[in-house]
Formats: sequence, C-alpha cells, structure tokens
Amino acid sequence: MRKFVCLGFLWLSLCAAEAKVVVYPHVEDKAITESELYEVYVRDLKNGGAWQALQVFSMEVDMDTRSKAAFAQFDMDAPVEVKVVTAKGEADKVKIRPLSRDIIYERAGENAIKFRLDTPSKLSVEFGGNRLNNLHLFANPMETETYDGKEGDDVIIWDKGSKDIFRKDCRLIYFGPGVHQPKDLPNNEIVLPGNCTVYLAPGAVVKAKLRVEGVENVRILGRGMLLQPLRGVEITRSRNVLVEGITVVNPQHYTIFGGESESVTVRNVKSFSSRGWSDGIDLMCCRDWLIDDVFLRTSDDCLAFYNHRWWYWGGSHGLTVQNSILWADVAHAINIGGHGDDLSEEGELICDLTFRNIDVLNVDEDDDNYRGVMSVCCGDKNRVRNILFEDIRVEDCEEARLIDVRVLYNPKYNREPGGTIRNIVFRNITYQGEGGDMYPMRIRGYDDKQDIRGITLENVVVNGRKMIDLSDVETNEYVKDVQVK
Repeated sequence: MRKFVCLGFLWLSLCAAEAKVVVYPHVEDKAITESELYEVYVRDLKNGGAWQALQVFSMEVDMDTRSKAAFAQFDMDAPVEVKVVTAKGEADKVKIRPLSRDIIYERAGENAIKFRLDTPSKLSVEFGGNRLNNLHLFANPMETETYDGKEGDDVIIWDKGSKDIFRKDCRLIYFGPGVHQPKDLPNNEIVLPGNCTVYLAPGAVVKAKLRVEGVENVRILGRGMLLQPLRGVEITRSRNVLVEGITVVNPQHYTIFGGESESVTVRNVKSFSSRGWSDGIDLMCCRDWLIDDVFLRTSDDCLAFYNHRWWYWGGSHGLTVQNSILWADVAHAINIGGHGDDLSEEGELICDLTFRNIDVLNVDEDDDNYRGVMSVCCGDKNRVRNILFEDIRVEDCEEARLIDVRVLYNPKYNREPGGTIRNIVFRNITYQGEGGDMYPMRIRGYDDKQDIRGITLENVVVNGRKMIDLSDVETNEYVKDVQVK
C-alpha cells in the first residue's frame, strides 16, 4: 500500500502579476467525462492574447430527465473574450443568463458565438431555448492564495491511493492536479483536523466528502472539484470555517451541510445535482453564516435553512446569502423553517436572515406544497422572525409561486404545526417570465394563535406590473398587518 509523502509548506500568496487569464490543467481519467456538446475558448483582450481552449466537463442536471449539461471554468483579472462553439446545429436563439448581466454576443460562424467579459461572472449559455443541455461558464476571480509543497513536517501531499491517516498537527492538506479517489474510508469521507487548510489545486478532482466535525479554524480552498461524493462538505459543531472556490459535481446528497456550526463563510462555490434530496446548502441550527457569490443548480432546494433536525438543536440566526445565482430544477430556490423541535415548549426560533442581490434562473416543481421561489413555511412549532429578501430577480419559471409564506402542518415532515411568523420584508422583487404569470403568491396563517403578522411587499413587480394590493395573493383571516408599498 502506498503511504503519504509528508512535505514542507510553502505559501505562494498572490498570483503572478502578469497573469490575466488562467486556464486549468487538463484532467485525463476514466472518472471524468468530457462534454461533446461544446468547445470553449478564452483570450486576454488587454494584451491581445491567443485563444486558449478550456476543458469542458459533462454532468447531470434535473432529476426528472437526468439530462447531460456541460460546464467549464477559468480565472481572470482583466477583460477577456469568450468563444463558444456548439455541436448541436446553428448558434441561434441564444440566451446568456442571468439576463441582469446584459451580456451581448455576436455570431462567430455558423455554429459559434463570442462575447466579452469585463468582470468575473457565472453564466448559463443556452442555444435554441435548451436549458437541459446548456453550457455553464464560470469566470472566476484570480486566486489570491495558492499552495504547493516542500519538505517539512506539517504538510500532507495527498498522493493517489493515500489513506485517511491525518495527523492532528497538519497545517496543509494538498490535492494536486489529477483524480484522487481515497480507498477504504468509512462513508468515503475525509475527516479534517482543526487549524488546517485544505487546498484543491486547479485540475484536482477529489471523489470523497470533506467532513469538518467538532473543530475550529478550517479552510477549504482552491479551484478543484469534488466529484460525486455522498455529500460535498459537511460542517457540524464547528466554528471559523471557510469554503471558497471549489466546485461540487453531482453529490448524492447535499452540496454543503451545516449542523450547529457558527462563523462560517461559503464563497464562490459552484455545484450541480440531479438526485432526490440533493439540496444545495442546508443548515440546521446554525449561526452567523455568510454565503456569498455561489452558483447552485440543484434537483431539490437550492437553500434550505431549518432549526432542529436529526442531532442538531438550538435554533438559527444571523444567516446571510448575497450576490448569488440559484436554479432549482426541482423544489424551492429558498426554503425556510420546515423542521424544528416539536417537543420544546415554545418552539425554536429562526431569525435575522438576509437574502440580497440574487438571480433565480428557474424553479420547476410539480407538488404545490414545494413551489416557492422564496418560501417561509414553518412547521414543528418553529417561530420565524426578521427576514429580508431584497433585490431578487426571478427569470422564467415553469411551476412556482414567487412568494409562499405559511404556518403549516406537513404530515410528511412535521409532527406539529408551525408557531408564528413575524416581520418579513420583500423589497425590489421582480419576476419576468415568457410563460406568463406563475401560480399566485400565498400568505396563510394556521389559526388565531399560530398566525402571521408584519409582512411588507415593497416594489414587487410581476411581468412589468407593480403590485399595489393583495388582490393577486392568496391569504386568510390569520394574516394581519400586511403592507404593500
């Protein structure tokens, strides 16, 4: 059996100043499937650089169809030009989303387009209205921190075939370019020690879950990917954790799971899923999380924030999601309050949540109980307080309700109805859909004690029409103090 090679530690802070475009090392392994749908090229505009080819990966999206889409990525710190060549006919009826980015393209031949990017972007490039076999393009910002190895005692260079025998004094765990499939690990998970950095280099592919359990000061960085893990990253009963830059491809379950953890930052994470219960980021009883600049295309909830579930108690507060893109092939884009401690006297509290500057590219859900783009539906005695949705742009959805706020009892997941909902603000919310209006918005309490109070709808626009009253909203007598501005 091959052993670890323990090497030294070298911090290469800041990328080379002359770099404008960074293309990742090509990965060749039977575990990797390259897409035959697209070719993608990028070049530096400032210095008139030559076209560089990107490796285009294939992955599954949408659990109903298990369709093959594609993604590619690179790093940039100056204006670039991108060329996309499609193998499926002419390059017509092209959409580059989010539409809020207002990316203008031009034809570059019968089956190709090109366009300019001035800043890092996360995009969906769609030909002929095809959203299931589209290209996802991630133009990442340049890495500001990279790692490599030298001889020493506090670094582990993960070599192919290495086992999970990490030392507690480890400061750096390094995954270099290539495919890493750890052998003989319980649950196929790599348990990380505290006070360490895990670096997935560009071109690194790790076929395992990263588990952060009961520790502090852990950082997971890089441009590499986690491929088909049970879960992507699991953070439980831990604090001071950073997950930044990685891509999670087709996990069996959540992309990132948090339980009773605090002071966590998730930034520039990209993920795709295509199975039931393969949510994006699910948090149970967590506090003080910042989720910034993520792209989540999932076959269950993109974001689900709960109270008690399984082995986690204590309520949730101080959760912020911003500058992100959500795409729910199934279920909600944002889901709040479903699970809680039904055996507690008062119910747990979930409060002080903020969602701002978010593009929702699609929501598609057959079951009416799970159709919310922005859903605050509390069960199990949960009490919900002080939630802000601000600057949310929703594009054409197939089956969804823009806003769904309810105190409910869902026998599939709850043993008791929810508690109360107070002080929810929806500000600068727009829906612009080609398929007509979505299902009506819904605000419904449960009874005169488990009610809803203090809802503000400010500058909510549906297909160009500003909301001026509640005539298009399903309500009941257990809803009080609703303001439409």
